[in-house]
Amino acid sequence: MIQFVYFDVGGVVIRDFSGTSKWDELISEMGITREHKEEFKKIFDRHELDACTGRDIESFIPLFQQAFELRLPPAYSLLNGFVSRFEKNETIWPVIRKVHTRYKIGLLTNMYPHMLDSIYRAGLMPDVSWDMVIDSSVEKLRKPQAEIFEIAQKKSGYRDDEILFIDNTQTNVDAALKRGWQGIVYDPQHVKQSNSEILSKLLNVP
Repeated sequence: MIQFVYFDVGGVVIRDFSGTSKWDELISEMGITREHKEEFKKIFDRHELDACTGRDIESFIPLFQQAFELRLPPAYSLLNGFVSRFEKNETIWPVIRKVHTRYKIGLLTNMYPHMLDSIYRAGLMPDVSWDMVIDSSVEKLRKPQAEIFEIAQKKSGYRDDEILFIDNTQTNVDAALKRGWQGIVYDPQHVKQSNSEILSKLLNVP
């Protein structure tokens, strides 16, 4: 029986870059040309693993400036470049509140350092008192690593089979299922359907 529900942040609790052109907007703002787009993405993806486990994403800027001869303003913030493009997913807010009337809830999220605080300051999160927050940049581990799910399970206070994980990435949900958790893959392009699936599973709402 489910006792604890972990929600992902980006692509679930908030609208991130999933299914949008916001990544292209960000790199265009930085001055990355179309011919360098793929090369930039490869470099970013290689270092992004470190950002999710504690490396300050602002430290990437000199790397990109050197590789692509970028001329960014001295105060340019890559973190703000992301957060300023995130949006509320207000459709899930009442769902989370309803779920919290019956279950304990938490966040299990891959984040860059200070990103979650920035998301809150931007007013993107629901006014909810989470029972637990597992932030990859704090734990120095990231989904889908098995260790972060182990930490999340221990901090929840419940057995693996008593935890449900809601994430917009199949790979992350699969990692949770491998531990014995239950899982829902949230589709940020079809939020109404995904919200209905959550309510149906947890509150028997058709």
